[in-house]
Amino acid sequence: MACAVFGIPQPDLADRWYRLRLCAETPDAAPPPRPPGGFGFSLRAEYGWDALAGADTVIVTSVPDACVTGEREVPPALVAELRRAQRAGARMVSLCTGAFALAAAGILDGRRATAHWSHTADLARRHPAVTVDDSVLYVDDGTVLTSAGVAAGLDLCLHIVRTDLGAHVANQLARRLVVPAHRPGGQAQFVDLSVPVADDDGLAPVLQWATENLERPLTVDDLARRARMSPRTFFRRLQAATGTTPLQWLLNQRLARAQSLLEATDLPVEQIGERSGLGSATNLRRHFTARVGVSPTDYRRAFAARASLPGTEAGSGGGRRARGCPA
Repeated sequence: MACAVFGIPQPDLADRWYRLRLCAETPDAAPPPRPPGGFGFSLRAEYGWDALAGADTVIVTSVPDACVTGEREVPPALVAELRRAQRAGARMVSLCTGAFALAAAGILDGRRATAHWSHTADLARRHPAVTVDDSVLYVDDGTVLTSAGVAAGLDLCLHIVRTDLGAHVANQLARRLVVPAHRPGGQAQFVDLSVPVADDDGLAPVLQWATENLERPLTVDDLARRARMSPRTFFRRLQAATGTTPLQWLLNQRLARAQSLLEATDLPVEQIGERSGLGSATNLRRHFTARVGVSPTDYRRAFAARASLPGTEAGSGGGRRARGCPA
C-alpha cells in the first residue's frame, strides 16, 4: 500500500510528491526464500535502518509473526532507530502489525492505537500502556498514526495524502487506485463477530444447535434446558468458556449471521432481521450499527464494491521524505 501511494510520482496531481526509500536491517541483501506454498512478493531495500533518522515520515509496514506472539522481540536496532526518528520530529506510522514495532519503542504508550483485529488482543496484552481500539480502520493521533490490516492500510495512506496535499489530490489518487476516496477512521473494521465454541463437551452441542436455530426466539432457559443444566450453571459455564454472557453470545451469533447474509445474498434487510433472529429491520439496524459502526445497507454496499473491483524507491526529486520500513 505504501509503495502504491507514496512511491509512484504523480506530477499531474501535485508539483512535489513524496520520495520513498525502503529501509531494512541489511540493505541490498537478497530477500529470504518464501516457504513452500507461500505467496506475495519480496522487496530489496537500498537503505539501512539508520536512514530513518532523516525522514519526515516513517512507515512500519509489518513485523514477523514471531514478534506479534512474543516468541521474538522486535530487533533492538530497529527500536533504537524508531525512537531516534521520533525524537528528530518524524511522523510515525504503522500499518497492520507494524504497530508492534512502534509499541516496542514506547511510541504508542499513553496513546490510542489499532492494528488488524486478529492481533489487537496480543497488542493489548503485551503492551498494556497502549489504548488498543479494534473497532476502527485507523487512528490519527497527530504525529503518530496506526491502521488495521490490508485495505485499512490503504485508507490510512490516502488519509495522509489528504492531510498533506488536500482532498482533491487524495480523491484523484484514490480514483486511479480504484478504491473508495474516503472511508473515515471511525468506521469499524469488518470484524468476525462470532465467538468460537470452546472445547467444552457439555456446551459444544447446544451452542452448535443454537447457531443453526438463530431465527427462533431463544432464551437462556431454552439453552440451559437443552444442555441439561440449571440456568445459573449454564450461565457460569458459558461465560467461562467464551468470555461472554449467554445473551451477548446469542447477539454476537445473530450479528455474525446478519453479516454473512448481507455479504452473500440480496435479501431485504427485513428478511435478514428475521433469519438472523434479530426480528424487525429496525432492531437489526440498531444492533448492527452499534456493534459494527455502519448500517446494514452501508455494510452490504462496501462488500458489493469490493467484489466488483479488479485486483489491483521510485520518486522524483524534492517532496516529502517517506521511509518505508519492513521489519
